[in-house]
Amino acid sequence: MTVRVQSAPFDFGAEANAFAQGRRDAGAIVTFTGIVRDLATGDLSRMMIEHYPGMTERALEQIEADARARWDLRDCLIIHRHGDLEPGDMIMMVATASPHRADAFAAAEFLMDYLKSRAPFWKKELTAEGAQWVDSKPDDEAALSRWADDG
Repeated sequence: MTVRVQSAPFDFGAEANAFAQGRRDAGAIVTFTGIVRDLATGDLSRMMIEHYPGMTERALEQIEADARARWDLRDCLIIHRHGDLEPGDMIMMVATASPHRADAFAAAEFLMDYLKSRAPFWKKELTAEGAQWVDSKPDDEAALSRWADDG
């Protein structure tokens, strides 16, 4: 089980291959990578992501432990970047390994919903119009709320 918060880019292919390499304890691996997008205005120059070192890692380790308690996971990987990112940059990655696909998919979705709505990162979008902090969207909150009755 691995949680990494880093400023450096990561190689999705290398991370996915390393996660899957030699695995004999799982019949399913699910991966997801989030990418900085510019759908709202079309003029996003960069996104600044801030966090509190130590606190952020502990929060991500706790949500990863929650996922392991809910689903039959053999392994889990969470990578989340901070610092300045440009449109098209990979911002985060989640990978889950389980004996069965249903648990791998559900756990990956749970982790992604948490990372989008509750993980202690603060995001600011910088455009030609200026800078604006990014709030959790109603759709993100709705996605997260579906897990409230599980576990």
